[in-house]
Amino acid sequence: MKESCEIIKDLLPLYHDGVCSNDSAAMVKNHLAECEDCANELMNMDNKISMTNAVENRSEAESLLKLSKKWRKGMLKSFLKGVLITILAIAAIALILYLFVDIRVFLPS
Repeated sequence: MKESCEIIKDLLPLYHDGVCSNDSAAMVKNHLAECEDCANELMNMDNKISMTNAVENRSEAESLLKLSKKWRKGMLKSFLKGVLITILAIAAIALILYLFVDIRVFLPS
């Protein structure tokens, strides 16, 4: 059965990076032996790096960086709030125990 070039072109990046399964690699290898267009496509993967939307990609990366910083700042705020609330709760419980619960230590006379 002859695989369509579209299927092989979908598998080529995985084949190129060496991360596809053995069966897929064998199928791509067999197809490349017969199809010059797909073989050229594989060779072109070594020669070019796609930079079609570099400005857009940089803008998206900057947006993600800002979002990440905002998220980290929010996480730090939440952590500090949690620590403060815990300390206040412990202090309140200790104060209640001190004021309202009569705890006496029995010392030998």
